[in-house]
Amino acid sequence: MTEKERLSEISWKKWGPYVSNREWGLVREDYSANGDAWNYTNHDTAEAKTYRWGEEGICGICDDLQKLVFSIGFWNKKDKMVKERFFGLTNGQGNHGEDVKEYFYYLDSTPTHSYMKMLYKYPQNAFPYEDLLKTNAERSKEEPEYELIDTGIFDQNEYFDIFIEYAKESEQDILVKLTIINKSEKEAPIIILPSLWFRNTWKWGYDDEKPQLESEEADRIAVHHQDLDIKNVYAKQSLKTLFCNNETNNERLYQSANESKYSKDGINDFVINGNSQAVNPKGTGTKASFFIDETLKGGESKIFEFRITDKEPEKPFDAFDEIFDLRKKEADEFYAKIQEDIPSEDEKLVQRQAFAGMLWNKMFYHYNVEKWLKGDPAEIPPPKSREKIRNFEWKHLNNEHIISMPDKWEYPWYATWDLAFHTISFSLIDPDFAKHQLKLFLFEWYMHPNGQLPAYEWDLSDVNPPVHAWAVFRVFKIDEYIKGKPDLEFLESSFQKLLMNFTWWVNKKDSNGNNIFEGGFLGLDNIGVFDRNTTLPNGEQLEQSDGTSWMAMFALNMMRIALELALYNNVYEEMAMKFFEHFLSIANSLDNMGDEEFSLWDQEDEFFYDAIASSDGTHMYLKMRTVVGLIPMFAVEVIDDEMIEKLPNFKKRMKWVLENKPELASLVSRWEEKGQDSKHLLSLLRGHRLKRLLKRMLNPAEFLSDYGVRALSKEYEQTPYTLNLNGTDYCVKYTPAESDSGLFGGNSNWRGPIWFPINFLIIESLQRFFFYYSPDFMVEYPTGSGNYSNLDEIADSLSKRLSKIFLKDENGKRPVNGQYERFQTDPDFKDYILFYEYFHGDSGRGVGASHQTGWTGLIAKILQPRFSKKC
Repeated sequence: MTEKERLSEISWKKWGPYVSNREWGLVREDYSANGDAWNYTNHDTAEAKTYRWGEEGICGICDDLQKLVFSIGFWNKKDKMVKERFFGLTNGQGNHGEDVKEYFYYLDSTPTHSYMKMLYKYPQNAFPYEDLLKTNAERSKEEPEYELIDTGIFDQNEYFDIFIEYAKESEQDILVKLTIINKSEKEAPIIILPSLWFRNTWKWGYDDEKPQLESEEADRIAVHHQDLDIKNVYAKQSLKTLFCNNETNNERLYQSANESKYSKDGINDFVINGNSQAVNPKGTGTKASFFIDETLKGGESKIFEFRITDKEPEKPFDAFDEIFDLRKKEADEFYAKIQEDIPSEDEKLVQRQAFAGMLWNKMFYHYNVEKWLKGDPAEIPPPKSREKIRNFEWKHLNNEHIISMPDKWEYPWYATWDLAFHTISFSLIDPDFAKHQLKLFLFEWYMHPNGQLPAYEWDLSDVNPPVHAWAVFRVFKIDEYIKGKPDLEFLESSFQKLLMNFTWWVNKKDSNGNNIFEGGFLGLDNIGVFDRNTTLPNGEQLEQSDGTSWMAMFALNMMRIALELALYNNVYEEMAMKFFEHFLSIANSLDNMGDEEFSLWDQEDEFFYDAIASSDGTHMYLKMRTVVGLIPMFAVEVIDDEMIEKLPNFKKRMKWVLENKPELASLVSRWEEKGQDSKHLLSLLRGHRLKRLLKRMLNPAEFLSDYGVRALSKEYEQTPYTLNLNGTDYCVKYTPAESDSGLFGGNSNWRGPIWFPINFLIIESLQRFFFYYSPDFMVEYPTGSGNYSNLDEIADSLSKRLSKIFLKDENGKRPVNGQYERFQTDPDFKDYILFYEYFHGDSGRGVGASHQTGWTGLIAKILQPRFSKKC
């Protein structure tokens, strides 16, 4: 069976890399009185505390309901604890917010996880926990983060390269290969602890059925769970097995009696302190590890083999290498087909690692808000104060699925608008998974009864840009191209739920009923002069050009979906017309607000700005040039005569609107001026305004970087934007990398860097405009160069600038790797790619979360040759 054939068998996805890299410091594990999630559970207590909602581990895998987890721990005989989880700083500990301080790389994975590979670089000397904490705490926001490589721990190559590979023999028969290489010239010891445990489902008061692990042998652990088919786990080189229970060590954490004699940290206590009383001598428990004690000579490599299986093989490691070779070959064949039109080997390497990062960042996500607020029957009730701290309006929310995470260490919780971008990349390799991810958030146990989509667990009520409809249609078209037929059931069912979401926006985020939308920070964190989620002191309102533009885009997305459905069911012609008219109304409001006919388009600067509306009806521009002013480009759709002729009712009603409301049509549609091949344009921008925006956007002194479009004009580097409002001075400076602001956490920075989601939508919008305008529409590119290009050429050039972040330059260096020479030249580092949250606006180096393959994984789509000019 090939990987493509396996994609149709859902059982092949039963097991996967669905284990979080961090469960501590999360909202769903926070039962504090004040909502201080970062400190209620932390890295130092993690080894001893049993989690309520999920599990964490290094390169862990589990079943799709996380009943059973397999992960690997290591000890170099110098660390203060077994390395069972990746270390990082909390939001308050880092000078730029939370940040993982380890080096690990996702190298490969098929969509069914029939083959997976990752790399972890484990130091041989004591991990510098205290140095990382102390030095980062001493640094200001104007200084860069203090990274693990800065500590010098890799200077003498005293570390292990640990390659972890998985290959499935069948759906629930999984082979594990560990290849450990001593990169030092010196001999070095290492203890390896392949670990198995059950997520604790029995202590909360709902189900007292307690599963069991047991062993009388050094190389086998038997699994007994009423809901699982897995029977045995084998280790080829194990010296012995160690057992404890996945139960909190109350004595250590709370100075109270333990419920279990052998608590969660028992194996750690045995390995580090030699405490034989901490593990169960009878060889039973709910957590177990194989114990492997090895010493590797300088430069030596050793392989260790394990098997997790629903079978009882007499010789569990027969044909081990053959199965690995076959699955690796199948993975190569799968990606060779996808990448057959990509000319560069380096581009293939980057894209395949991007896909790997997307696939490894899938996670079992479990959060029942009502139970979380009330507490569990067998536990002490949470403090009453928790009932109004956060998420109390989302008692219906009950999530228990495999979901694509932005980053399983820094953001091990979904973010709805992030996920919309994830699905675009997923659709190239597993369109069914992409569609399922989009549908999840429209289910009744995700979407609020009022139609709002959940944002993320820190505040489910926060408002993200409404890009779900855009993603639904993009994934629908990609899926149709790949499979050769449209999935109308997916499109229609999504459309029905998106109607509710659109209505929520209209009812909740248009406070004056004038089609001007105030969404708050809208995912752009600290892009504004002040916190855009807060109420202004004297009752002023922020009129947002991005909120209104996102809604114009939403209306066009819904119109386009309805038109597609109307080709099969003419009932949807009326819905298409409804969104056509709503788009025109939003477009009119953006240009004509209230009696004074105030427009968010500033005629003097020829740019879109946010504005402050006072209670007396007057407005004041916030004349700061950011990507907020570019977002109106995203509301663009092109319809050709061929489609209109197939929909007579839509054509008739549209003609009536255009004839009887000429003020709306003339503002945005240019309907009578057909483009190439009788196309019609629906956009917030006429040709002149588009060119004026592009003049700013394509100016290297403002938005255009060698690596994409910046979030803030570079003009504010030397001359920061200042504003005095109600006696308070505000100042915003262009910061190309780390944030100088504490808004939304120190790692949130839209004040200059390059962000992939906005760049991706810019590129797509330019392609749509080109589809209408044809090659004759030329603009100067870059601004001031005297050279002119059409919009498709500019879109391709911006794609190349983004790709350049990851690809080797003429000197063999990758801008993403930044200032560290070792990352640029060392063969053991330079071709392993990290996909950061955002990128330095001038140098292209990676900044923020280092494994945010989520939306930065869009590089996989950017590197993929376009299916056609329409798709």
